[in-house]
Amino acid sequence: MKKIILAVFAVLLLSSCATSNALYNWGGVSGGTTAYEKLAYQSYDKQTPKSLCNLLIVYETMVTHPGGSRQVPPPGICAEYGYLLLQPETATTFMNNASASQKLVFSSTDYDVLFRERGEEMLKKEIEYYPESARFIEPLIKRLAR
Repeated sequence: MKKIILAVFAVLLLSSCATSNALYNWGGVSGGTTAYEKLAYQSYDKQTPKSLCNLLIVYETMVTHPGGSRQVPPPGICAEYGYLLLQPETATTFMNNASASQKLVFSSTDYDVLFRERGEEMLKKEIEYYPESARFIEPLIKRLAR
């Protein structure tokens, strides 16, 4: 009887270790850290124009090609991205420092207008995907409205 119980326990334990689809795509994993984690840390720790441009591209990729089993961006990503796009210096920094291939990611070269519109859109998307965030995002939208 002990062998049967032990065998059933082992099967249950091993079956719980099966790989499953992650709910969200955080930009791929390299060295145990996601692309998002590396660039977000780099950008906020020692922000350079290059790190900001790289982070914008990671955010844009995460929201346009979400991946994961839910097929939506991870919680908070649209809000972070939208907030970053709405910062006054972001458009100028991107325009002056982004590589040609990074600039191709966006459909317009009028980054002031594009980033403002895209930023507001991303904040609204955060509420659409995660309605519980409305309490925090709606006041932010009002504060950042020009």
